[in-house]
Amino acid sequence: MTLQIVLNVIIAIMWMFLTETYTFVSFLSGYIMGILLLFLLRRFIPDTFYFKRVWKIIKLVFLFIKELLIANWDILKWVYKPKQDYKPGIFALPTELKSNWEITILTSLISLTPGTLSVAVSNDNSVIYIHAMDIDTNETAIEAIKTTFEQAIMEVTR
Repeated sequence: MTLQIVLNVIIAIMWMFLTETYTFVSFLSGYIMGILLLFLLRRFIPDTFYFKRVWKIIKLVFLFIKELLIANWDILKWVYKPKQDYKPGIFALPTELKSNWEITILTSLISLTPGTLSVAVSNDNSVIYIHAMDIDTNETAIEAIKTTFEQAIMEVTR
């Protein structure tokens, strides 16, 4: 992937020199042209096309923003609710993520989302303990995290 990014930047700089315009727009057009060239020549490059992973990273960022807005709205409703009857609790999230990097990303996304906090990770990195402000059932909370954050992280890192 790094080789492809370096090649793409080199193509963009070469494009700037060939057109003799040294502006950001010229670099950007050369970069886009480099993406198209690398896409056309992807079978000659040993790795998979790097822009697929970049697209998945962008999707993960937008997923986090969406979940952040939803969680903020839920917190706002809880704060202004006249009768506070939410059920806080700690639950264990069994995870399929293996590397420390993947688990760090997941626990950071969970902790950054209002209403949830990563409390601990088991010694074998198979379970993450999470505190949530309002839990109906453990299964729904586990399923919500697995289908959103964990799945998106696996798409990005694997």
